[in-house]
Amino acid sequence: MSESQTSSSIAPVTNRPIGRVLVTGGGSGLGAAVARAVLDAGGTPVVLDRSIASVSGMEARELDVSDTRAVELVVAELAHSLGGLDAVVTAAGIDRCGRLDEVPTDEWERVIAVNLLGTVAVVRAALPHLMQSHGRVVTVASSLALKAVADATAYCASKFGVLGFSRALAAETKGQIGVTTLIPSGMKTRFFDDRDEKYRPQDDSRLNDPAHVANAVLFALGQPESSEVRELVICHAEEDSWP
Repeated sequence: MSESQTSSSIAPVTNRPIGRVLVTGGGSGLGAAVARAVLDAGGTPVVLDRSIASVSGMEARELDVSDTRAVELVVAELAHSLGGLDAVVTAAGIDRCGRLDEVPTDEWERVIAVNLLGTVAVVRAALPHLMQSHGRVVTVASSLALKAVADATAYCASKFGVLGFSRALAAETKGQIGVTTLIPSGMKTRFFDDRDEKYRPQDDSRLNDPAHVANAVLFALGQPESSEVRELVICHAEEDSWP
């Protein structure tokens, strides 16, 4: 068989349109980068965040993802106004660093409520609409969903939970929706701003640009039918928390 015969027998890959995408935590950081990337790719991003003051050029709603009832109402309203949903990206996340016996109980539990339970709440609310569109979910875990470190029990617990939830959801919904777990390492965002100085990166040269990570999200969302990126690790080339 000639080279021309071989190449002509291979069907061209057609990427899936990005469509209507809910982005939690889209007011800043990775979420904002994802929302902008969706818009630039011709999709329709809708930002969900506790603060949407910095959002422009796209629809946005104030929402605390740990408030399950509010999530249900907002997602249902948006799905109706948009005529459906094609994807959800759960980028909302917080952290409270410190030893287990030093972090106040309410702050420790707040990390779980936002990072894990908030992820679940949004995905559950969007699930019927994603089933109709054969849509996709990208959950945002972390390199600390794979590698546990000291003084991060709440964050590690929440992100290990996101990874387990996402794997189980992928098994539960295979062939119906796509589920990708994004596993990024540190990024150049304001995520570290409210930390004690000893928990901030002392050298940000090995933090990834969130725009690069957002491109990885688009790669997962744009996969053709019946092709799924189940887990995607993305980090700076000199990142030292991976593996």
